Amino acid sequence: MSRRCTLTGTQVLVGNNVSHAKNRTKRRFLPNLQNATLISDALKENVHLRVTPRALSTVDRAGGLDAFLLGARDANLSPEALRLKRRIQRKIASAAQAG
Repeated sequence: MSRRCTLTGTQVLVGNNVSHAKNRTKRRFLPNLQNATLISDALKENVHLRVTPRALSTVDRAGGLDAFLLGARDANLSPEALRLKRRIQRKIASAAQAG
């Protein structure tokens, strides 16, 4: 499993440990990934994603998972989030035709 946020794409960063004597050694900055269950209003189901706390606050600010995904660019989303976005778009389109 990759260390990458499903929604925002935040991933591992690389930098240096710098000692008091200014010796530099490589290190990795890992993202704070959490397993979260988000509710999709259009699909009426729970979705389990691996996201950062910052992504959760962004989803809340956008007005929910569906609104966040529909407003996000495809290039910024993971393949799993893209599949979810397509499912939501199809569901909304079929609901608009039916109603």
